[in-house]
Amino acid sequence: MKIETINITESLRNVVTEKEKSLLQLMSELPNQYKAITFATSMGAEDMVITHALNKIDSPIEIFTLDTGRLHQETYNLISEVNQNYSTQIKVYSPSSNDVENYVSEYGINDFYNSLESRKECCRVRKIKPLKRALNGKDAWITGIRSEQSITRSDTKLIDRDPTFNLDKISPLLDWTEDEVWTYIKINDVQYNKLHDHFFPSIGCEPCTRAISVGEDVRAGRWWWENPEHKECGLHKK
Repeated sequence: MKIETINITESLRNVVTEKEKSLLQLMSELPNQYKAITFATSMGAEDMVITHALNKIDSPIEIFTLDTGRLHQETYNLISEVNQNYSTQIKVYSPSSNDVENYVSEYGINDFYNSLESRKECCRVRKIKPLKRALNGKDAWITGIRSEQSITRSDTKLIDRDPTFNLDKISPLLDWTEDEVWTYIKINDVQYNKLHDHFFPSIGCEPCTRAISVGEDVRAGRWWWENPEHKECGLHKK
């Protein structure tokens, strides 16, 4: 979405203002409810809304991201910009070099295009294992999931028990629409990934993300060669 195309009506502005109040209140309360809570950002538009909110209230909640080693340059640029302009620094977790070497040796450098098994193994090595390290010792984590993003996320709850990592998962933007996210970004002059200006509504690893066409689902560009019900990497497995 090109940010200059957003038509911010008075009604939309008021809705976003009220939702920001709820977001800031929730972010303020969470450190009192959980002893060890963290926010996982993929540097997407939703995550930048949460990052801005956390810094707005000077929250003690830590922020981390996963560097799979195959991200877009624009994503790396944004990580650097955020660390320069916000007080809370993003902690970066990377996959084990031995795990990556073993995967490439067994499957090949780009074999994730050839089978669901190979793609999920690549995600396991580059995302799931580093995520487990990031969540070790935590009792809750925050994500930027919205329920309207895809069929795999439509039944997500605001606070849900994550059986994969055995902790609570909190999705504060669950009921936000795409227009509300971008209205917040525009009103507050929030930094964002410039790939969004080139029809990349959902951004992951560079080989597994493409721009979408008008009318396509917002996550159609993620693992576009797979069926919609398979389009998760395992981070938000139901």
